[in-house]
Amino acid sequence: MIKKFKKLTADEIEVLIKAPVLVSVLAASKDKKISEDEKAEATKLAHLKTFTADPLLLPYYNEVEKNFTKYFVEIVRKYTPFNDEQTAELKQEIDVANSIIGKLDKADAATLYHSLAAYTEHVRKAEHNVFVDFLFPLPIKGVTY
Repeated sequence: MIKKFKKLTADEIEVLIKAPVLVSVLAASKDKKISEDEKAEATKLAHLKTFTADPLLLPYYNEVEKNFTKYFVEIVRKYTPFNDEQTAELKQEIDVANSIIGKLDKADAATLYHSLAAYTEHVRKAEHNVFVDFLFPLPIKGVTY
């Protein structure tokens, strides 16, 4: 068990373990479908987070990585087709995860929330042209966004 989650129930912990999958699916389905590139990027980033995350979150991302692909497939299946109703239900599930994050102590909650937000943004940009990222690694208004 992750020490930071000791005051949460087993069900709440499971929701938090699925949180990166939930936000990945929401970010990747912005155009009502999920491309193979978006799926691959989400999976790759989940793996990378185990090495690059805030040290406080390493145990968390190690747990996330264990079943990420399995949960990703399950969540995509559950919310396909990505119409307004399905997307609203997915957002409700994310709201539940956010309320559980709110049960953590303030510093841990902020760290996890910011990590998930950064993760979401990265997945959202997965279909973005890699060539543009190579030429302009920093965001430039009017060029890269």
